[in-house]
Amino acid sequence: MATKPSTTEKVLRLARQKGILRVRDLAEHGIHPEYLRRLCAAGLLQRSGRGLYLLADGDYSANVTLIEAARRVPHGIICLLSALRFHEIGTQLPHEVWMMIEKRAARPRVDYPSMRFFRASGEAFTSGVARHRIDRAEVAIYGVAKTVADCFKYRNKIGLDVALEALRECLRGKRATIDELWKYARICRVQRVMRPYLEALA
Repeated sequence: MATKPSTTEKVLRLARQKGILRVRDLAEHGIHPEYLRRLCAAGLLQRSGRGLYLLADGDYSANVTLIEAARRVPHGIICLLSALRFHEIGTQLPHEVWMMIEKRAARPRVDYPSMRFFRASGEAFTSGVARHRIDRAEVAIYGVAKTVADCFKYRNKIGLDVALEALRECLRGKRATIDELWKYARICRVQRVMRPYLEALA
């Protein structure tokens, strides 16, 4: 007869499944949040931010802050410099997690990790999203072509040089097709801005 797992085992299993635990994850399984404090004291979990817990012996990647951001703002999408970094395009090393939220959404109050928010609506918000598995967690991140188009759309905030670097590397590394770039240029309404650079680099 199989032995029923202890509450500690249940919590650690959840941490392995989700990558990062929140208090609400325990509540959904009828487990008191006190177990998080106990497991931290025992050295089995570690607190990474207010209300966020990681396995103490977990082998987490450099993208763990993206998971933390996605847990804090589950309806947001990793964008712009953070998406470029995830896709290993360009030389930008953002100190914040850059995230797109819906135009009418309330601005999230997040103490950790440090985040920078941008707004979009309609197709400009919903299109080009891919869900990636990072350290056992699922994170919504814009794909390469959408991210390049977004860089041109928000060029006044990130710099045209960053957008051009992303476009050059995207084309040189064949990370997206011309058709894909035109598609998202149209969705982001930056066809006229991108046209001369696409024609020069294609």
